[in-house]
Amino acid sequence: MEEKLEVMINPEKYDMLLHWFERLQNAVVAFSGGVDSTFVLATAHQVLGEKVLAITVKTPYIPDWEVDEAIAYCKKNGVRHQVLHAGILPEILNNPENRCYLCKKYVFSLLNAEARKNGFNVVLDGTNFDDSGVYRPGLAALRELEIRSPLLENGITKKEVREFSRKLGLPTADKPSYACLLTRLPYNYQVNKDELIRIEKAERYLASKGYGTSRVRNHGTIARIELQKERITEFMNSPFMREMIEYLHMLGYEYITVDLEGYRSGSFDTNFTQTKV
Repeated sequence: MEEKLEVMINPEKYDMLLHWFERLQNAVVAFSGGVDSTFVLATAHQVLGEKVLAITVKTPYIPDWEVDEAIAYCKKNGVRHQVLHAGILPEILNNPENRCYLCKKYVFSLLNAEARKNGFNVVLDGTNFDDSGVYRPGLAALRELEIRSPLLENGITKKEVREFSRKLGLPTADKPSYACLLTRLPYNYQVNKDELIRIEKAERYLASKGYGTSRVRNHGTIARIELQKERITEFMNSPFMREMIEYLHMLGYEYITVDLEGYRSGSFDTNFTQTKV
């Protein structure tokens, strides 16, 4: 095992996580390239080395840039990695309210099968302790498939993940939280691959202008942009506003709006406990 972090917010909890990994023979890590899964992968790789395999599942509702970042991280850090390509389940083509459960069941069934095929005993994901208190229908699928969540099992919060990641020098320490592109669509809305591509391009454009913590909620030909509340005025007065409007029109949006309530977790989940998407 490598030398422990010199300074950290909760060294006992970090030690507990390292010992948790030591009890494993090997592991597949479901690796999205996000804050949580990157920390899980980095820590697992620190303890288990070549006995860790990262697998990224690419679907039409996962942005290409996230997959590219996952590939680049593994290549740079010498982590075994593979990408599985999967389509859209027929059951979620209308973006049903239980889409997260259906998707997780499908994706992690693929991961379980791939893990067994390659001689791995367990599949890990990046669910953290904070996720247990919000609307996360996908957690039921993880339990059914016996997926292990080291952050959840060791009581590690999102804040702690970021702090540990910072100390480890991980590039994702301050990365904005992200979620699949289906969360940008209303429930019971026909999923269209072209619209998913349009959303991805719109959000990447905003990120390139410094608005990484934003969402483009898609309502047909209407783009509803959610931004951090304190940045709405700045955004409305930005010199690139005309360029942004023209770009979103070019993508196919007829109307471009800014949501005055600002960015908020799960703005389509009005009938549920909110989830961070």
